Amino acid sequence: MMVGMAAEETRTKTPPDTPAKPVTAHGPAADKNASTRAWTTRLLVTGIVLTALNLRPAITSLGALLEEVRDGLGMSAGVAGVLTSVPPLCFAVFGVTAPRLARRFGPGAVVCAGMAAIATGLLVRPFAGGVPVFLAASALALMGIAVSNVLMPVIVKRWFPDRVGSMTGLYSMALAMGTSVAAAATVPLTGALGGGWQTGLVMWSALAAAAVLPWIPFARGGRAGRTEDGAARRAEPAAEASSRAGRSGTGPSGDAAERPSGPHARVEPQPGVLRITRSRTAWALAVFFGLQATAAYVTMGWMAQIFRDAGVAASTAGVLLAVTMVMGVPLAFVIPRLAARLPRQGPIVLALGACGLAGYAGLYLAPAGGAWIWAVLLGISNCSFPLALTMVGMRARTGAGVAQLSAFAQSTGYLISVPGPLLVGVLYQHTGGWGVPIALMAALMLPQMAVGVLAGRDRTVEEEAAR
Repeated sequence: MMVGMAAEETRTKTPPDTPAKPVTAHGPAADKNASTRAWTTRLLVTGIVLTALNLRPAITSLGALLEEVRDGLGMSAGVAGVLTSVPPLCFAVFGVTAPRLARRFGPGAVVCAGMAAIATGLLVRPFAGGVPVFLAASALALMGIAVSNVLMPVIVKRWFPDRVGSMTGLYSMALAMGTSVAAAATVPLTGALGGGWQTGLVMWSALAAAAVLPWIPFARGGRAGRTEDGAARRAEPAAEASSRAGRSGTGPSGDAAERPSGPHARVEPQPGVLRITRSRTAWALAVFFGLQATAAYVTMGWMAQIFRDAGVAASTAGVLLAVTMVMGVPLAFVIPRLAARLPRQGPIVLALGACGLAGYAGLYLAPAGGAWIWAVLLGISNCSFPLALTMVGMRARTGAGVAQLSAFAQSTGYLISVPGPLLVGVLYQHTGGWGVPIALMAALMLPQMAVGVLAGRDRTVEEEAAR
């Protein structure tokens, strides 16, 4: 599938206008350029997919073994709540630095470094001598996840400006797959390898190390990187024509991370020109992102424990968490494509929210009796994440605008989500049960639906900021 999509993306990058110099249809030079573009596109798609696969195993593998980690490190439920709040906190703190780092070093180099940080953090943290070192190693891995989170929509908008929906869907599907596989496989693989919880956590560092490799040519700024920049600039006329035709989800391909060079280069407005905080849509998208992230990280951090406390076996609880995550594999590919075709995404927001409310009601009333149903419903609800990523690409016209909106919405949103997992842990510890925490999560779903409808309106942040 990746090869087919890469070939399709290669075809979409062919410029519709004839350049100033005559171009021959055949010949060694033309064949060589076409081959280079195809190779670069395939490598970029591979890098995007491998990156997406690594953006959640650091979290869901820990959720599956949280009880064993707590016992091994001597954590209380309150401290475990702090641990489950570390991911959104790191995403908020480090995610905001991603556009600046990308402008200085290039997006490929930043993502490459991010994957290396994930691999290092996952390799170190299982062998930490105590909670502080464990948290520090986790923060290193989450720092790599944070910058990659922010730059993925930018990379999609920049190199695939007329395929925002399909490429976001592919990326989101791979992210959901990595999330679900880590949740389902961590406990069985730990047992099969005959090790403790350290073995179950450290094995995911190998996947992160593999994700470093496709980004090395882009990080080194070699021939692939120059071809990549040229393809992005050549794609601009086609994307601008599509935008003028009124196609939702497309727009000019901006250089979101590097300034174009050359006497005839098209200069994008720099990120500092756009006052993103003046946009109501940007704020609505940030709050929507934050509330869906709260639900997602409570699910990843605590849902397996909810089922285990209800009498479900540890291995089954891990599979249930995997079912919740795996629902995002097909839906994360379908929802962005559907959203990109609609001028307003409010109906999708409401449908996903209704599934979340039903899932929380089931967890409250009969957590073990209907466990599989609740896992499916909450998995559908968690597809608000790929929807939010798609709206980031649709609510800005330029690559620079997408970079700012992605950094603002994700950093602000993750900051909003920080108290959620911690509060759930504290409420669980003080009430001795899951009734109050689940009721809190159901209550938060209502404002999530409201701001999601506002974020899904057909407008751009550039228009609102200009007013």
